[in-house]
Amino acid sequence: MKEKLSAPHFWAFTTYFTEGFPFTLFRTVSSVFFRDMGVSLEGVGLTSLLGIPWIVKFLWSPALDRYATKRKWILAMQGILVVTMVITAIMASTQLAVPAIAALFLTGAFFSATHDIAIDGYYMEALDSDGQAKFVGYRVMAYRIAMMTGTGVVVTLGTTLNWTVAFSCGAAVFGLFFLYHVFFLPEPQVETHSFGRLFQIILQLKTLVVGAGIALIVIVTKWVVHTVFVQQLAARIPILHKLGFAQWAGILLLSGLVILALFRRSIRRKLEKSRDSNYAAAFLTFIDRDHTGIMLTFIITLRAGEWMLTTMVAPFMVDVGIKVHYGWITAAVGLPSSIIGAMLGGWLISRYTLKRTIWPLIVIQNCTNILYMFLAFHLQSFVQMNTGSAHPAAIGGFNLFLVASVHGFEQFSGGLGTAVLMTYLMRICLKEHKAAHYAIGSGLMSLSGLFTGMSSGFLAEWLGYGWMFGMSFIVAIPAMMVIPFLPNMDAPAQPQPVDGGWS
Repeated sequence: MKEKLSAPHFWAFTTYFTEGFPFTLFRTVSSVFFRDMGVSLEGVGLTSLLGIPWIVKFLWSPALDRYATKRKWILAMQGILVVTMVITAIMASTQLAVPAIAALFLTGAFFSATHDIAIDGYYMEALDSDGQAKFVGYRVMAYRIAMMTGTGVVVTLGTTLNWTVAFSCGAAVFGLFFLYHVFFLPEPQVETHSFGRLFQIILQLKTLVVGAGIALIVIVTKWVVHTVFVQQLAARIPILHKLGFAQWAGILLLSGLVILALFRRSIRRKLEKSRDSNYAAAFLTFIDRDHTGIMLTFIITLRAGEWMLTTMVAPFMVDVGIKVHYGWITAAVGLPSSIIGAMLGGWLISRYTLKRTIWPLIVIQNCTNILYMFLAFHLQSFVQMNTGSAHPAAIGGFNLFLVASVHGFEQFSGGLGTAVLMTYLMRICLKEHKAAHYAIGSGLMSLSGLFTGMSSGFLAEWLGYGWMFGMSFIVAIPAMMVIPFLPNMDAPAQPQPVDGGWS
């Protein structure tokens, strides 16, 4: 019985549910809670600070590869998060609810981001390359269900009954998953360094100074982005409007990796003389390999076309005149389609290998952009008629069916692309730095949002939806062009020699 309950069919779902649930609680439910408690819109806007840990989690990800095991990290973080949720439920009915829960959520966000690193690392430790691809769909499904649980169940209970009941139910649900992991989550790793050793290093003066310096840089960067000077500069340079904290963090990460690549030989020689160089080695080994430029191009641009498309899908539906149908189309058609796509993509990759399936799956993903282009041209008259209209004209049952079908295919093909990206990110992770490399790769992925944010709205306004959707396909071409030259397609990454190239 225990062996069956310890199978990846169970824990692949439960771990990613527990990854998505705290994220939803801290990032989405928090804004509803604070507004319901009478906090000003300016104050609610500060909940964006809760997203910082997920943006910069790559900074402390190497620690999870070196100390304890991923299972111990998961259980430690989940235990802390359960306590956080329980205290939140208790404080929700007190006069100090707003400041106390704000502090709890900010602290919990760091533990939750660390928990995400541990789960991603555990997934790669516990499964071989075929298994990693096979269960990608479980990951996506569990994460989406967790988000629906947070935004649906917790928010509904909070706004209809009270927030103490809502947070108590959330803590109970999360606690049940925590107990399952305590008793049934397998241990695939052998511990090399304990938590105690990590605490000793953290308490050293040098580590505290470095940590404080990094925290100061993050805080200052966040502050600078919102200063009056930057806002005035953005008014003169429109592109700066699209550069939020997440984009700046991604740019800094990429810049740092490029610098490491340029000076990799001298840095490696210094690291070889150091007895405790795991932190720097995690970043250096990510970049110090053959065909690094091709790898980075693929990671950064793979979803550029998709994100450029999805940025304008919601405005397109509003301007077509079907905003009242958008909710059921995304929930009843889009959500199941994306889950099916991710599960099918994972199965195809595990069955036929990533090398044989990556090209057709990515082509299918990007063909959606062409479908949306034809759809936009087909419905162009309704866009002209209904844009800005308080009472938009009906587009007809057949056209509504077309929109729902194209959206469903978009979400399905996006699921296929998600399976490809997740699998490839796992393939480029070196054994000694799995958690860190996955965090770095997923951090670089956010740079695609920079390209889409800069161009999609301007292109839609200038050219119209049809040609903008066509341009989104062109944006996706670089990722498709480098596929034949990608390294680490059929096996996990292996360490490269010192003279690994930047090609």
